[in-house]
Amino acid sequence: MSLETPPPLPAPERWDVEVDVVVVGFGGAGASAALEAAEQGASVMLVERLHGGGTTSVSGGIVYLGGGTSIQKQAGFDDDPDQMFNYLRREVGDAVGSDTLRHFCDTSTDNHDWLAGHGVPFEASYCPFKTSYPTDDYYLYYSGNEGAAPYNSDARPAPRGHRARGPGLSGRPLFAALRAAVEGNVNIDIRCQSRVTGLVEEKGTVVGVEFRTFPAGSSAARRHRWASLLSAKLSNYNPRARRSSAAWIRGMEKKSATERVRVRARKGVVLASGGFIRNKEMVAHYAPDMPRLLALGSFGDDGSGIRLGQGAGGDVGRMDRISVWRFYNPPVALVKGILVDAQGERICNEELYGAAIGRRIVEHGNKAWLIIDSQTRQEVRRRLTAETIMFQRMTAMYLLMSAKKASSIPGLGETMGMPRLADAVQRYNAGAESGQDAFEKSAGMLRPILKPPFYALDVSVGRNPYYPTPSLTLGGLRVHEESGRVLDTTGTPIDGLYAAGRNAVGICSNGYVSGLAIADAVYSGRRAGRHAAVGSWR
Repeated sequence: MSLETPPPLPAPERWDVEVDVVVVGFGGAGASAALEAAEQGASVMLVERLHGGGTTSVSGGIVYLGGGTSIQKQAGFDDDPDQMFNYLRREVGDAVGSDTLRHFCDTSTDNHDWLAGHGVPFEASYCPFKTSYPTDDYYLYYSGNEGAAPYNSDARPAPRGHRARGPGLSGRPLFAALRAAVEGNVNIDIRCQSRVTGLVEEKGTVVGVEFRTFPAGSSAARRHRWASLLSAKLSNYNPRARRSSAAWIRGMEKKSATERVRVRARKGVVLASGGFIRNKEMVAHYAPDMPRLLALGSFGDDGSGIRLGQGAGGDVGRMDRISVWRFYNPPVALVKGILVDAQGERICNEELYGAAIGRRIVEHGNKAWLIIDSQTRQEVRRRLTAETIMFQRMTAMYLLMSAKKASSIPGLGETMGMPRLADAVQRYNAGAESGQDAFEKSAGMLRPILKPPFYALDVSVGRNPYYPTPSLTLGGLRVHEESGRVLDTTGTPIDGLYAAGRNAVGICSNGYVSGLAIADAVYSGRRAGRHAAVGSWR
């Protein structure tokens, strides 16, 4: 892995294959682009380095959808595109234009119906408590900051986290449905175990791709398949084994993926191969101050698609935007504590979504502690089983067991070296008793910290193996927002080249809430696929 940007290749005298659209990457964005292009009548080749799925398949399977989906209505919630837009414009900021965000919200119900029509299983079982991820009893929940101040002053809150139905993390059933739809479409030719080595350019227009693949039926292809499946299983759980399998995969590709295939794309090439969180050199270059964290993504999130686009003259944006996740609930009772920095000063409204919490902890020097009293600790233990799934339960147990303890708040401040803690707790207690919290925490979560002993739970951002900090990249190639075409450094669209998902700057390139990346992958993938096929989107 490196920062090298492979330059475009000249057009060959003879192409091996010709299609209308080539899609690079078979994750959520690539599947959406391929399906949309094929449904518009285009012939499509989908080129995938491994076996498909990308980060979508190992994710929680949450899609951020709203504006009045059938699932929301079945669950008894009234939502409309205006409310969705008013909330998201604070989250999205200026990552995309107002017209693009408006269109994203206006078409959200259509994207829900499109996914459901392709077999993605949604369900209207609403989760009644705040959580980072619902138990298997629930498949609709508040997946962002909708109910927390100051966000709830902009729009009427509504749950928009649509989780694909399935046990545990639901990315697998979500992508299984998309895979089945792709495999069942006669207009899509899938080429797995094929690494794109260059874009092909002719007179300033991207006209195709070159890729290297394994000889069909070879032992090298079988070993590569086995290693790629192992890497997918280890992707978010065992970084050391994951790195070893990734190095093995790269070595096999370099040595044995010897067959060269050059494909002409008559209408366009769509780059949809993920972000760059798995490329340490790129992360260090674009976000040098970011601490070492747990890379949340698949093997393919190595920036290769972005670098292909850069090699063709594409410009990048938001590359320093790394989403850092710090979840300390469920159980929701932990929100009744206060979050403080290394000095003991309160940081923010503790009800915020984990990515917003993580961003604020990073802004405070990466160090943070959650201060609770014995009443809250008892409530956490009482609600532990009902509100958590296994990994959340293990996290909560670790936080409780590793907490520092003192019989008084001044004593806890002295133990922790936090000179401002006593004053911060006193101010918080006064606000809780009057109902006027400085950070506008909701009344249901606002309770004075009074009952000894008192505890400090270490929720700092860093490489704690028992309490990892997941992270993912949000930036990518800049694109024309009405087509998905990649822009060059002057802001001019590059003919024949598109980008989608985490290869591109998009809806979630400013801040992240659960489901927004997959929703953006579907939206931007469909946009690029449709425009490449027929020349229009909106």
